[in-house]
Amino acid sequence: MSSAKVPEIATGYALEPADKFPLTDECKHYEGRHQVPWDIQKSKPAHHTAYSIFSWYDEGVYLTDDAWFGVTPEPVAKEMCATDASRDTLIDAFAGAGGNTIAFALTGRWKRIIAIERDASTLACGQNNAELYEVDPSIVTWIHADSFQYLELLHNRPEELHPDARVDVSKTVVFSSPPWGGPGYRTDEVFDLSNMQPYNLDMLHSAYSSMDHVLYLPRTSDIRQIAKLAPEDRKVDAVQYCMEGASKALVAYIPRCKARGS
Repeated sequence: MSSAKVPEIATGYALEPADKFPLTDECKHYEGRHQVPWDIQKSKPAHHTAYSIFSWYDEGVYLTDDAWFGVTPEPVAKEMCATDASRDTLIDAFAGAGGNTIAFALTGRWKRIIAIERDASTLACGQNNAELYEVDPSIVTWIHADSFQYLELLHNRPEELHPDARVDVSKTVVFSSPPWGGPGYRTDEVFDLSNMQPYNLDMLHSAYSSMDHVLYLPRTSDIRQIAKLAPEDRKVDAVQYCMEGASKALVAYIPRCKARGS
């Protein structure tokens, strides 16, 4: 394993697809519970939970320690994002170690997936894991960037994106599984999404509102706040995804806000 510097962009584009990033010392494959840091054990009490996240974990799945807290359980990821068939492109705004990207790619539902991750070591894990799961590399385009920067360029200065990083917005869905930090996330009976950190509900919705978007949120999220995001004459679908009898997350399917005159 290497701690080598990741490849640098050497073109005239502000953003382009990422080359294959090397696994770094931050990329870990724990082979027993004794190796797992205590904070991860506290959140994921038994080492066997790795198999609910990645069923092929033993084959060589790598995660950073931070990625353990954000990976969607594999059975849940397989069930999400069955949206309007006219949308054939998906942007995974927080691709992380690749759990959702891999599940989406293997469904055969999407012609293209743009997987965005700003942490180089986590992106290296995602690329490694996608290769392990034999994901067709022609489907997934990995981008090393902040997803908000990517979306700003996509909407306002698409010429600064490499052609392979551009998408037809009218045929695209944004999937967003943001960090869930914030006061009350673990303890409140109903979680106020305006307190979610570092990205609250309004910030996420503002960035994604011109496209259909799917938000993967805490199971106790305030459904009234989500309902207010529905465009006029349309509705928001909110689904609780459960595994082994327990809810893992609330997923909101939010239609795009049409521009005036459209």
